[in-house]
Amino acid sequence: MVAANTSRNTSFNALSGLVNGILSIKPVAALAKHQARSMMIKRAESIGVYWRKEVEVLRSRHGTAEFSPEWEAALSQVRNPDLVYPDYYLRTFHAYEQGNLSWDAAMEVEVAAHAVHAKIFPDAGAKGDAMLRQSYHAVLQQTLSTPPQDILDLGCSVGMSTFALQEIYPQAQVTGLDLSPYFLAIAQYRAQKPTQKPDPKPIRWLHAAAETTGLPDASFDLVSTHLMFHELPQSASIAILQEARRLLRPGGYLSIMDMNPQSEIYAKMPPYILTLLKSTEPYLDQYFTLDLAQAIVDAGFAPPTITCNSPRHRTVIAQVQ
Repeated sequence: MVAANTSRNTSFNALSGLVNGILSIKPVAALAKHQARSMMIKRAESIGVYWRKEVEVLRSRHGTAEFSPEWEAALSQVRNPDLVYPDYYLRTFHAYEQGNLSWDAAMEVEVAAHAVHAKIFPDAGAKGDAMLRQSYHAVLQQTLSTPPQDILDLGCSVGMSTFALQEIYPQAQVTGLDLSPYFLAIAQYRAQKPTQKPDPKPIRWLHAAAETTGLPDASFDLVSTHLMFHELPQSASIAILQEARRLLRPGGYLSIMDMNPQSEIYAKMPPYILTLLKSTEPYLDQYFTLDLAQAIVDAGFAPPTITCNSPRHRTVIAQVQ
């Protein structure tokens, strides 16, 4: 198994180095980002997720063609004006020049998730994203012997992962934390939707950095992150693991669901597709070369369990020592 993993990593690293050289040419990188975005929109609409229409409705909030001024009010409500953004966050992500600090990025998160995850499972289509989250929660529920009472969703984005955690743990107080106030404004808006189920505790939304949350020591039973670590440089990943350890109570759990660097899918990925992927993910190399299990142990956790919950994703769960 070790030899196979080493072989896959060597193959990916060689191809990755070639792609890095291609993307160092700025006009080529810009073209790759444009093409990656175009492919996602095309895939979304091919599975019945009408990207442009859904984003247009979200922008207006009232079905009109104009951008709703209510969004700016929502942004002001959730934004922490004293927050200083780390340098790694102030760069292009996912083909958005302003990265995650823009309305375009925030309003396209959900449709993009449906497009990106459409082909994870055979014939999943628009249900692929929900199936991926369900696979994560299945591993989580099998591992946690006692339902958590206080949950922190780090890098919660627009709340898709947060709402899912609230649904499977309705008794818990859930906090969603993200660096983008634009994402959190969308999350708050989505949280206002009526539900047929008994009202759970309202989610608390927090605009903060995952490595310096400002939250009290030992205040959570579960710290969960969903598709966040592949968007981080290694220095930030290590700092976030240390912060998660500080925030967890004795016996608490850290749970990470993200891309699986050991998946054969990445080693066998065609150069063209890898170029498009890396053009939108600036820290992918750092994620793929991080020994996450060792970094978790170094942060003060017991050795984690690692479960493949999709053909290209893994769930890593560790308990406080």
